[in-house]
Amino acid sequence: MSSNQPSKTSGQYHSAKGTATETLGSTTGSESWQQAGAEEHAQGEREYNAAQAQGYAEGTKDRMGGRKDAVFGAVTGDREQEASGNVRRDKGETQQAMNRPS
Repeated sequence: MSSNQPSKTSGQYHSAKGTATETLGSTTGSESWQQAGAEEHAQGEREYNAAQAQGYAEGTKDRMGGRKDAVFGAVTGDREQEASGNVRRDKGETQQAMNRPS
């Protein structure tokens, strides 16, 4: 994955770090820390949601492509293509489930 791509891990990190900074700012009365924390938290949430949407879309692509390959393999009698299509479809379904918006 390239560094320009959104990451769920990075998004969670920045969301949590932003929340901690915002809380520390609130505790100490530092408005600048509160603001910086709120901004980092929001940026982390946006990155997480973007990565989640991207993962769901990739899962959909694998699920649909795998289904097509499995059906084509079944119709043509190519059991290897049918099996690999089923594996790809299952992988896509799993990826969709892991990235389904809550």
